[in-house]
Amino acid sequence: MTITELFESLPGRFNSAAATGISKTIQWNITGDEASTWAFKITDGMGELIPGGVEHPDTTFTVSAQNWLAIAEGKLDSTKAFMTGKLKVSGDMALAMKVPQLFIITQ
Repeated sequence: MTITELFESLPGRFNSAAATGISKTIQWNITGDEASTWAFKITDGMGELIPGGVEHPDTTFTVSAQNWLAIAEGKLDSTKAFMTGKLKVSGDMALAMKVPQLFIITQ
């Protein structure tokens, strides 16, 4: 799976029930071979993928394409990636911690 394929599949993996009452934007700054920026805007249970990102996301993940794919495929634990500096998070940490509930990531 490529980064583009992964992000294009996010709307289908979005758990709208877990997002009820949330109006926030999550952004991923992907580095490395498949460098790109992607955002996902949540508005009270509805989600929208935004290729290219947004100017002021609520939470931003900065991670290499290789590491994000490994996290998404369940091969790399996101907490371990964060603790070892492979995954950087800025902004709303509470929102960042909800991402596993907002998206069905692992295959």
